[in-house]
Amino acid sequence: MTVVSNEGPDTGVAWHHGDPAREQRALDRPGAVVDRSHRGVLTVSGPDRLTWLHSLTTQHLESLAPGVGTTALVLSPQGHLEHVLYGVDDGSTFWAHTEPGAAPALVGWLDRMRFMMRVEVADRSDDVALVWSSGGQAPAEVLVTRTAPDSLGGTDWFVPRDRLAGVLAGGIAAGTWAYEARRIAAGVPRIGIDTDHRTIPNEAGLLGVAVHLDKGCYRGQETVARVHTLGRPPRRLVRLQLDGSAERLPEPGAAVTVAGDPTGRSVGFVGSSARHWEEGPIALAMIKRSVPTDAGLVADGIAASQEVLVDPEIGEHVRARL
Repeated sequence: MTVVSNEGPDTGVAWHHGDPAREQRALDRPGAVVDRSHRGVLTVSGPDRLTWLHSLTTQHLESLAPGVGTTALVLSPQGHLEHVLYGVDDGSTFWAHTEPGAAPALVGWLDRMRFMMRVEVADRSDDVALVWSSGGQAPAEVLVTRTAPDSLGGTDWFVPRDRLAGVLAGGIAAGTWAYEARRIAAGVPRIGIDTDHRTIPNEAGLLGVAVHLDKGCYRGQETVARVHTLGRPPRRLVRLQLDGSAERLPEPGAAVTVAGDPTGRSVGFVGSSARHWEEGPIALAMIKRSVPTDAGLVADGIAASQEVLVDPEIGEHVRARL
């Protein structure tokens, strides 16, 4: 029995196929596939594409080799996260996926930045879909594959939308519940859910993953470099181990407080959460840097312990769990 999500950012794709725990375990073996066709897909083609993207984003892309997966961010002038591109170049075209519903705005912004560069930007969401695979041979229908440090030990497949059903039928079906539980357990933040309009890359542990620290100027670089040099991000991403006796998960955006604080003052917010087959209920949260790393927390009324993902004195490293 397939249950399709009808709320939240993953609306319209399979949440689970009847056995979420089994599906999560399946992601550790080759052959599992997750329908992520609700995500935006875009392409950038033309001889100047890599040098152009290099100049606009946080990532070093001008010498990106074909087939090498990468992640790049578009920041505001103040260094806040605006867009993310999970990309790969095939030698003639740069392919990328981004959050559901975000492709039109991202493509529109990129198109306005072309000037005299020899590039073409296209929103391909209507004709190309995304599938995540836990491993194994990609079907012949797959246009290009992407594997990167943040692809959760698997591979992103860019698939013609009219071939999507066949590709999914050829694998072991798992839903977004399984995928999200794996992502949260790995401490990999999702832009726009585990971050907000004020988030800078340093707070989310994205330096070295989506931000190259030894490249030329890009929009928002001054903020990223200053905070990196000082070593004190205003906030930090944490992984929460939630009280398993609670019958619900915290709502995205709900307040996080310090356990025992009589004022009940908010020190951050909850992002995504899920029930992991092995670890139980878990979540990601963005909290103030000044919160002690051993402090107990309360997320939307649910007791939680914290696991440090971003060092409050460095603001760079996310501990890999895969």
